[in-house]
Amino acid sequence: MSDHESIYRHEAEKYDKLISAQPSLRERINAIRPLAGLDVIDLGAGTGRLTVPLAVAVRSILAVDAAEDMLRVAAHRLQAAGSRNWRTAVGEHRRIPATDDSADLLVSGWSVCYSTSAEADPTGGQLAAIVAEMRRVLRPCGTAVLFETMGTGFEEPNPPAFLLDYYAALEREHGFAHDVFRLDYTFADAEEAERLTRFFFGDELGDRTAERGSPVVPEYAGVWWRTFA
Repeated sequence: MSDHESIYRHEAEKYDKLISAQPSLRERINAIRPLAGLDVIDLGAGTGRLTVPLAVAVRSILAVDAAEDMLRVAAHRLQAAGSRNWRTAVGEHRRIPATDDSADLLVSGWSVCYSTSAEADPTGGQLAAIVAEMRRVLRPCGTAVLFETMGTGFEEPNPPAFLLDYYAALEREHGFAHDVFRLDYTFADAEEAERLTRFFFGDELGDRTAERGSPVVPEYAGVWWRTFA
């Protein structure tokens, strides 16, 4: 398995190439909470997978990530897109660098899971702290939208076992609604598909991708959302 922390801190451009092979999630977020006029926080923003497409539709957006290299790539992409309503800040899920009641929408993609897996959060205390921090920065009637994996390289949803308790807790203990959808990677060719999946997901998926010989790598994603009173 690849060292994701090292990738996030030292290979942000290559990681951005990988995730750029997936479709935008802006319209899916807009269907949950209409974006026009909102102040937004992207928590665990990475290279701007959510930040960049959202910036063109919202009033303001704050991109927060623990890895400065990821935020550097995000800032470059935002500048290239001509957006000016954004800023970046180094931070993490339990200590968001934002004031109380400062956002209408908080989004987080493939990020909260690193703090809330069965190994990282066996008692659920970290997730409770993260949800409390989301509530702190959101205004009344603010919405949180989280995206996580439901399985990469499979033709049916196949979520990792070590995330199942986290997913269940979001729904049962913290009141999030949930949906599952297809979010395939579409690369330039089969060689790029094999190379980039091996880089991030490791040899098992890299080998299966090479065997498939297709530029398309199937993926399922989950979305969880809640509007707080």
